[in-house]
Amino acid sequence: MCGIVGWLDWNNDLSQYPKVIDNMVDTLIPRGPDARGKWISEHIAFGHSRLAVVDIEGGKQPMIRGRDHELFTITYNGEVYNTEAIRQELLLKGYSFRGHSDTEVLLLSYMEWGVDCVSKLNGIFAFGIWDSQKESLFLARDRMGVKPLFYFRKDSTVIFASEIKALLAHPLIPAEVDTEGLAELFMIAPARTPGHGVIRNIFELKPGHCLLINRSGLKKWAYWQLYSTPHEDNFKTTVEKVRSLVIDAISRQLVSDVPLGTLLSGGLDSSIITAIASDSYQTKNIALPTFSIDYVDNDKYFQANDFQPNPDAPWVKEMSRYLQTDHHYFYLDTPELTNALKDAVIARDFPGMADVDSSLLLFSRKIKEKVTVGLSGECADEIFGGYPWFHRQDLQDAGTFPWASHLETRLRVLSPDLSRRIKPLEYVRERYLDALREIPQSDSTKSSSDSNHEETFKRISYLTLTRFMPTLLDRKDRMTMATGLEVRVPFCDHRIVEYVWNIPWEIKNYQNREKGLLRLAMDGILPEDILWRRKSPYPKTHNPQFLQNVTNELQLILDDSSSPLLDLVNKKSILEMTQNPTSGANKPWFGQLMDTPRLFAFLIQMDFWLRTYKIKFV
Repeated sequence: MCGIVGWLDWNNDLSQYPKVIDNMVDTLIPRGPDARGKWISEHIAFGHSRLAVVDIEGGKQPMIRGRDHELFTITYNGEVYNTEAIRQELLLKGYSFRGHSDTEVLLLSYMEWGVDCVSKLNGIFAFGIWDSQKESLFLARDRMGVKPLFYFRKDSTVIFASEIKALLAHPLIPAEVDTEGLAELFMIAPARTPGHGVIRNIFELKPGHCLLINRSGLKKWAYWQLYSTPHEDNFKTTVEKVRSLVIDAISRQLVSDVPLGTLLSGGLDSSIITAIASDSYQTKNIALPTFSIDYVDNDKYFQANDFQPNPDAPWVKEMSRYLQTDHHYFYLDTPELTNALKDAVIARDFPGMADVDSSLLLFSRKIKEKVTVGLSGECADEIFGGYPWFHRQDLQDAGTFPWASHLETRLRVLSPDLSRRIKPLEYVRERYLDALREIPQSDSTKSSSDSNHEETFKRISYLTLTRFMPTLLDRKDRMTMATGLEVRVPFCDHRIVEYVWNIPWEIKNYQNREKGLLRLAMDGILPEDILWRRKSPYPKTHNPQFLQNVTNELQLILDDSSSPLLDLVNKKSILEMTQNPTSGANKPWFGQLMDTPRLFAFLIQMDFWLRTYKIKFV
């Protein structure tokens, strides 16, 4: 994995501005601490910060290859998991290779198939390729959006980068936020509407999309999307296909020239990945490194609730013992979590998921001491129906994004002036309706007798895949890559997503259990108690000191007349919330974990972000 930047300008000689590319790459060094490089031509410049995982010597970037009088240059972030299959196809077409990196395979794939090369890729990626003869810049992003890619466009200029901080290092790009950006921050965050970069004139290249820029202009299109088609397989075949797809996705993601391990929580998803990876390692007589996180005094303060029925620690111990892994337990203390809230903002470029972010950042730092690549269980809940909103009618009928249905909590935070400017309820409603209009339809679904029932779950699934899942993928990429740790997410394999999308809900919801189909498909791979353990989300601290810490810090911000936050929030309302912070604890304002204490942490992050990024409102 790596960090990438690029700058295209038809009206300037970019060879005069090497320092600009250097400054942009400097911001991405945490993503790629092993090497850096740049390539500059008259109107195009690329920069690269590398985390070396495959072909340590032969995979250096930017990479250039030639054919006749044509040169092709690539800057690339990601992993292509079907590299060898594509390499063999290219060899048959007469291509030769200087190394064994996926970077070279990707570049030669573009030379052979042009923009259609993306349809051949199985992996996680964001890249830019310059074709010297056509004078064209091609940008593409993986189907699920695991790897980030942002761009800025103005007049004759297009600038792109893995992260927004790299774009803001360019002198042409001001850190300005308009009314729409404020609405995103206060009413959608920590999610983002697909395509939005929050900062004015910065856009996200959406998952599964391409961008082609030449002297004629800019063309953007989707090269992949979900299609709703009848599910033809019977129950037994469906279970077998899910099992085969999951095992194959995990197995092909174990390729690495550097140490690799898995993140193990003792839950269903991470245990599946660990079991399959461990089996592969045992054939080589190697114990798989595994890693878990917990919090100091959680055993003392843990309280079970509907979202977190039991602690992870005993289940981690059981799985590690069962699979004979080389397990590493890491514990975080409350002051660490609070102090790392600001580091998490720098990593994410925005206020985010509070200590859900900062804990992963700290966890990643510890994992990086042992391995460079990790596999994690993200996205199984989104794909197989693991979240409460798949199983609770009140959330399905909320008429808005079901993970953020308690909008009254957000509304209490807004200053009257900001509320008038952003029209919060209207903004959320429009973004919700935008999402509904995208949902793929099928004639068979429309005409079936149980169409309303099935359409409900199609709606919830689509919203979750395209609006909630990207938030967690963004978190995973930023917090891990900020420490130079590459984490892969096998459940995000697009073949799994495509197949499961069209499976009827009654099959996915086998035995009325969250992720029931996935559990059945993994029968025999895990112990029965792990296989049927109730879902428990990413662990959080239950230590009351966290609430005390964030309350105290937020009160200091509210008492600071220089805080840029004060013009945006309702100080009186927030102070009232600090006096009774647990009154809404049973109604998270985002997801399952972000309750009132996390709202306080989010506002602390917001204040820090506004100051540190020197945000101007326009």
